[in-house]
Amino acid sequence: MITTTFFLASLIVILLPGSGVLYTVSIGLTGSRKDSFFAALGCTLGIIPHLAVAILGLLFIREMNSAAFNLIKWIGACYLLYLGLGMIRSKAGLTANEATTSATPFAIILKAILINLLNPKLTLFLFSYLPQFIVSGKNATVQGLQLGLFFMLLTLIIFILYGILAGSFSVFLKQSPKTFLRIQQGFGAIFIIFAVQLALF
Repeated sequence: MITTTFFLASLIVILLPGSGVLYTVSIGLTGSRKDSFFAALGCTLGIIPHLAVAILGLLFIREMNSAAFNLIKWIGACYLLYLGLGMIRSKAGLTANEATTSATPFAIILKAILINLLNPKLTLFLFSYLPQFIVSGKNATVQGLQLGLFFMLLTLIIFILYGILAGSFSVFLKQSPKTFLRIQQGFGAIFIIFAVQLALF
């Protein structure tokens, strides 16, 4: 079920700098706004296989028994806790990768798809993330698709904005590395709260 909590949680997840964000930002820095749009589109399309695996896996486990599903919830909680602690402890800054401005739209989209497709953490994250918002007693497949499509739409919008604002975004982080670390640590704390919520409810 798409709720305010799901929207805010998804927004935080998408805003976190990752490989997809870095690629989109780098394209925005070295290419055109049109190029950054293609990068954002490719990163969004790269979510589809992960979403499919996550939904199918959840449905399979829900059909087995509640004990197995609860086990996955605990595994998911541990993974979210791992992410949160990793963000709090991390001292790494954000750097943009080099991009080729002469790349065709197809090449940009393909590379963006591969960047997200080859990131196994995305499947594991969705696998641990979606159960928090699936209401029991209703069609889990439909709910999973609705949540996934909303997550993808939000990803596309945010990544497009990242590409457009790449220049100022990069300058801000380079000038305020401590501020970026504090923001990252704040996100980490929120992930820990999500982990506790998933484990207890």
